[in-house]
Amino acid sequence: MRISRFAAAAVLALVAVATPGIAQDPKQPVTTLKAAEQNSDIDIYKWEGDRAPIPRDFVQQPPLIPHSIKGYQITRNFNKCLDCHAWSQAPKSGATKVSITHFKDREGKELSNISPARYFCTQCHVPQTDADPLVKNTFKPVEGLAAKK
Repeated sequence: MRISRFAAAAVLALVAVATPGIAQDPKQPVTTLKAAEQNSDIDIYKWEGDRAPIPRDFVQQPPLIPHSIKGYQITRNFNKCLDCHAWSQAPKSGATKVSITHFKDREGKELSNISPARYFCTQCHVPQTDADPLVKNTFKPVEGLAAKK
């Protein structure tokens, strides 16, 4: 069964009108979080300042980034994080060294460099902001990691 171009266009128009957020005002530029991060003139949230490492709330939680990463470049050819966190740089910078787990491939074979699967730090590690939670959160850390009172 063939659908005419008119029918297809009509269905798309109906979906765009009926679904909030899909139809955009053509005069307004589309802005994404990525674009906002890359544009130094736009600050949609305030980064928290440098501080001590943030305690983890669950086993195997990737460490949170305790400083701003605004302007950090991570491409396939360059990773700004390694300026401080590489094993050779950490003693000088005082930063935490990249985990030894990042030097293993998917099969567990040890590599001489960071695994490509672990190279893009912000896939797992995130900085903190002053933003309020989007939803109510009743999460409690596991007992073994809970802060002692």
